[in-house]
Amino acid sequence: MSDARSPSTPSPELLALQRRAADVLTSLAPDALELGAAFESAGHELALVGGPVRDAFLGRASTDLDFATSATPDETERLLAQWGDAHWDIGKEFGTIGARRFARGGSAGHDARPDVVVEVTTYRSDEYDPGSRKPVVAFGDTLEGDLSRRDFTINALAVRLPGLTFVDPFDGLADLAAGVLRTPVGAEQSFDDDPLRMMRAARFAAQLGVRLHPEVGSAIREMAERIEIVSAERVRDELTKLLLAPDPRPGLEVLVDTGLADHVLPELPALRLEIDEHHRHKDVYQHSLTVLAQAIELETGPDGQVPGPDLVLRLAALLHDIGKPATRRFEPGGGVSFHHHEVVGAKLVAKRLRALRFDKETVQAVARLTELHLRFHGYGEQAWTDSAVRRYVTDAGPLLERLHRLTRSDCTTRNRRKAERLSFAYDDLEMRIGELREKEELASIRPDLDGQQIMAVLGIGPGPAVGEAYRFLLEMRMEQGPQDQADAERALREWWATRGA
Repeated sequence: MSDARSPSTPSPELLALQRRAADVLTSLAPDALELGAAFESAGHELALVGGPVRDAFLGRASTDLDFATSATPDETERLLAQWGDAHWDIGKEFGTIGARRFARGGSAGHDARPDVVVEVTTYRSDEYDPGSRKPVVAFGDTLEGDLSRRDFTINALAVRLPGLTFVDPFDGLADLAAGVLRTPVGAEQSFDDDPLRMMRAARFAAQLGVRLHPEVGSAIREMAERIEIVSAERVRDELTKLLLAPDPRPGLEVLVDTGLADHVLPELPALRLEIDEHHRHKDVYQHSLTVLAQAIELETGPDGQVPGPDLVLRLAALLHDIGKPATRRFEPGGGVSFHHHEVVGAKLVAKRLRALRFDKETVQAVARLTELHLRFHGYGEQAWTDSAVRRYVTDAGPLLERLHRLTRSDCTTRNRRKAERLSFAYDDLEMRIGELREKEELASIRPDLDGQQIMAVLGIGPGPAVGEAYRFLLEMRMEQGPQDQADAERALREWWATRGA
């Protein structure tokens, strides 16, 4: 059954989704149907809502299920405690109770069903106080009212349980088929209730490939500044989901084209530098989007060196040139320079990612890749010594495989011969790294003598001199490669003698 409203002449895309609907509704997890029966027996409504319903029509399975109910949080908690093997009330003030039912063993020849995780939320309406960063929760009493307060029509879908009645009061299924992102109520009202929905619009453009309804795009442009009342952590989470999508570009274009990026990632639209009539430099914004796409293509499978989706690599690919606007100079001869933009960019990257509350490890890794992304340039024109190769590997450290991919992705020239030359040069560098790795412990270059050996050879105790000696030996290791112990000790004594000790 269904109480959805459908267009009078369904499109082929809509008909395909509707045909899939029958399979979706009848293949819901038995655990979910059992939960629906428990709520019904207790006199409450329960419906599967939002993303799990949408994804089911798109053929995407989910073991994390979201439900809406007429029951109060206390009543929900009691029912979930009986249904699940574990439950939690961390979201109770927002009307949400969670529970997990552990995997059940399968019969002979059948795999066990996976754990089922559910979140059940009392019908509600989220609204923001104009001066607050947190939503004010008001509970409702109908499913249709709850769906009207959802972010977009494609998420305002529900399946009543246990009767499997499909509910679509705002034609979300038709919008899903058409690839359109529309709000159940007026877009301005929706974004005023929760400004984070503007970020979600960009995220869904990346994840689902949908386009914004004109009213939605217009509302975001007019209200973009309101995103600033939302906490940096929530903005960061949406940006992360966007970047980890199979194709982030449409979502990033929504951020920039609507002006939303001016408030959450202003360094990105700043890359749209004016290009003079002589085209003395490329469009840095479009270049960065292309680098991101090429970096994604170089991510590996789960067992590879850079399993995708890789947030650090994607952030570095997108932001590696954000130092260019601040360093652009028009030279007397007619050229354009961006001297030291990698150094300036590394500082800007760190500042922005810290403002977005990214963790310290991610901030440091993306900033370091930004700083190193130009290190390879010049390799093809001049022969690097083994010492230079060792320094390249040592400076990259655990980021080496990401740096390989970032450097390769940074080539967006349309000149095929130039692109091939750069590719061959980097192939050669990776080959040399491999050869040196076979002969030396490149991954952990250390001096040939440790601190204890240094003190024994020089007859000194702990102190600054040991550190100086260590750095001398490390530099020698970089320049000359591994030494046997006798040669290292002889070089150390000679250095000590010239030091006047």
